[in-house]
Amino acid sequence: MAKWLRSVIIVLLLISANGISMAQSKKSPPKTRILFLLDASGSMLAKWENSDRMEVAKNLLAHLVDSLERYDNVEVALRVYGHQSPRERNDCRDTKLEVPFTANNNSGAIKKKLGQIVPRGNTPITYSLQQAAGDFPSDKSRNVIILITDGLESCNGDPCAVSLALQKKRIFLRPFIIGIGIAPEYEQQLSCIGQYFNAADIKTFQNVLTEIVTQTLSETTVSVELLDEKGRPVETNVNMTFLNSVTGDTEYNYVHYKNSQGKTDVLDVDALIPYDLVVNTTPAVIEPNLKIKPGQHNIIRVKTPQGDLHLRQDGPSPYGQLIALVREQGSSQILNVQPFGNRHKYLTGTYDLEILTLPRIHMKGVEIKQGQTNTITIPPPGQLSIPSQMQGYGSIYELDDSGRQHWIYNLPEDYSKLTLPLQPGKYKLVYRMKSAQASKFTDVQDFTIKSGATTTVKIFNR
Repeated sequence: MAKWLRSVIIVLLLISANGISMAQSKKSPPKTRILFLLDASGSMLAKWENSDRMEVAKNLLAHLVDSLERYDNVEVALRVYGHQSPRERNDCRDTKLEVPFTANNNSGAIKKKLGQIVPRGNTPITYSLQQAAGDFPSDKSRNVIILITDGLESCNGDPCAVSLALQKKRIFLRPFIIGIGIAPEYEQQLSCIGQYFNAADIKTFQNVLTEIVTQTLSETTVSVELLDEKGRPVETNVNMTFLNSVTGDTEYNYVHYKNSQGKTDVLDVDALIPYDLVVNTTPAVIEPNLKIKPGQHNIIRVKTPQGDLHLRQDGPSPYGQLIALVREQGSSQILNVQPFGNRHKYLTGTYDLEILTLPRIHMKGVEIKQGQTNTITIPPPGQLSIPSQMQGYGSIYELDDSGRQHWIYNLPEDYSKLTLPLQPGKYKLVYRMKSAQASKFTDVQDFTIKSGATTTVKIFNR
């Protein structure tokens, strides 16, 4: 026991010393509140090595809260269940906050209360978690639950659903569950509550408590390396979003940075939060469930090879700001709306472009290669001029190479003169005046548009 306590104190001293050094350049760390949720059901009286489960849990908790007393930014509290009613009463509300959080560390009160607890009843884990939501003060802090149990829910509740709901409400960041003497086939019923540890023996129990302290209180950092196709960390200047994988909330937004030596910078993260990383390239790359080791520096490598797409039109555009709709090849979903005259980075691959000219230009399989620029140039349009001052109904059709017509534009019903930019090609105009009394008075004309030239079509005047 003494050796384990020394290990815990060493860990805390290292964390504390690191916190002091960091405080010179940062604001003080946020308050951390740890609620110990202790199983005191009758089964905790079962023998465990040279003692029983309850005595071992009491002793180790007492030493742990003692060691946490040196921490100014840590508060501890104790909730117990299964200790007020005998098992035969099947009391599913047998839970009590025995020692609440206080501004001053209350390790003495917790140790005193631990000495008074006698295991008696059943295991209302779900109800205890629900009640624990009110144990934490409402101010902003890092809230943690450490559940120590030797059994499963005995009151037909769903502790996993309750735990998830409370995490989504940010009542607590992460629950830790220490299972004592839990058979492997039952571990899943506890591991869905939070991060599960199997304490098969007393030594493992000691190590688990030390590990939880490390995860809860140690500084954790990450560096993100954005890799090209050959695995080299050359990409940068991309926005990165760290999402809470439980709540979906955004925890951090960073724009990736590399220094002049090509090194990525070091970012501080809270190891109590589970993360999905979204690298906001086009399209985005998502790394779910990051494996972040608390108390360490972690390097996250994400493959994001990119190239540039440059859209260009020779000469001035009569369309105004000409744009292209960019989709991943074969997809119907618009990935980006890119203006002409601009460059934009895309992940390497092939894309389909829909350029909003008249008629629209569809380009399939545009390839983007690592570190290269693909420049797409379209010819300047010509113009259709209809000088007639008429009122009527008409449309313009594009003629493909086989002579089939495809609708592209409806003429306005009332106009005095029409000038319309069109891409080079062959077209057909179909028109009937409002004053015409039959469909047979429809005028049909073929015409050709050349780049940079004006084509004049006079309706009913050949």
